[in-house]
Amino acid sequence: MNPVSALDFSAALFAIPETLRQPLLDTFSTIVRNYRESRWEPSELNGGKFCEVVYSILRGHIDGRFPASPSKPRNMVAACMALENDGASLPRAVRIQIPRMIIALYEIRNNRGVGHVGGDVDPNNMDARVVLEMAKWILADLVRIFHPNNVSTEHASAIVDSLVERTVPAVWKVGDIRRVLDPSLKAREQVLLLLYSVNGPAKVSDLFSWVEHSNFSVFKKKVVGQLHKERLVNFNVDTGLVALSPTGTHEVESKLPLTVPA
Repeated sequence: MNPVSALDFSAALFAIPETLRQPLLDTFSTIVRNYRESRWEPSELNGGKFCEVVYSILRGHIDGRFPASPSKPRNMVAACMALENDGASLPRAVRIQIPRMIIALYEIRNNRGVGHVGGDVDPNNMDARVVLEMAKWILADLVRIFHPNNVSTEHASAIVDSLVERTVPAVWKVGDIRRVLDPSLKAREQVLLLLYSVNGPAKVSDLFSWVEHSNFSVFKKKVVGQLHKERLVNFNVDTGLVALSPTGTHEVESKLPLTVPA
């Protein structure tokens, strides 16, 4: 399957007006960014905004007339439940499954210690993770429903996953170039951080350029090759692609600096 991007996302949901499609992408991207930066409460609060955009899309689809912009219903639970009867001729995903997921996601926003003082549970990684995964599920189902080519659930999920690029403050992106902001890190550490910051594999030639190593042959053998031997990455010598392994991900998250050095 070819790599997908935000352009694929827009094409997949072209049937949804830009005034709703862009807020959908923006709120989802903010959830992802806040989660990656361990900003649990903003991540969950934006889950509520995401729900409001999704509800507006479903309401417009059922009514046969999309609203000009997202809006918040007076009672989200009642509004979502009303979709079950109002859209009787539409698929269950539109009438029941996504609306019920919205209700659950909105419940986290309202009653899990976010959005107001006095909640019974403090915002934390567990709740934020639930928000992220539920948002991904909803978004993938919207892609599956609205994609003009009736794509599979697998392809819809791939389109959504392409949007989930890790936000790593320690890595600076300038156009197509990435730089690790701490020059004291070794080349192998920089490679791991760079791979962690991208969505999917990277070309070994790009990594060589980003690290600014002096010798390409040495870089492939001594840096990338050694990481491959340690099972921190997979280096496909035929394609020249380097992918971070689960072990490599753990190495980055437990041992390397993800924030900008002071």
